[in-house]
Amino acid sequence: MGGFFGIASHEDCMMDVFFGVDYHSHLGTRRGGLAAYDKEIGLQRKIHNIENAPFRTKFEHIFDEMSGTSAIGVISDSDPQPMLIRSHLGTYAICNVGIINNADELIDKYFQSSGGHFDAMTGGRINSTELLSALIDQNRPR
Repeated sequence: MGGFFGIASHEDCMMDVFFGVDYHSHLGTRRGGLAAYDKEIGLQRKIHNIENAPFRTKFEHIFDEMSGTSAIGVISDSDPQPMLIRSHLGTYAICNVGIINNADELIDKYFQSSGGHFDAMTGGRINSTELLSALIDQNRPR
């Protein structure tokens, strides 16, 4: 079971995101991750394997390592995330906790229309969050 939590604020929001994501965590989940944006530092990201340890213990030093006024966090049963994406639309962090039932069809369409590529995971799988970002990035800036 996965979950995500995000905040956009005028003040540092890492503590709120940390506890918001921790609320979704449980033993047996595969990965946990946080991404934050700070005006001075830019985008930051941390991902940890939490299969055999609680989210809280893997991320307990996060307040020394990251800060930001906007942040997202995710508990994922599958893909490592959040991902940091740099595209013609800008740089952004993205996460996903859903299943894309027609992923193979979307991947084939993407290859046919864009000539793009994906980072292949073990067994040739594609990170579903990377697929979402590729679909988003097909849009043109306004």
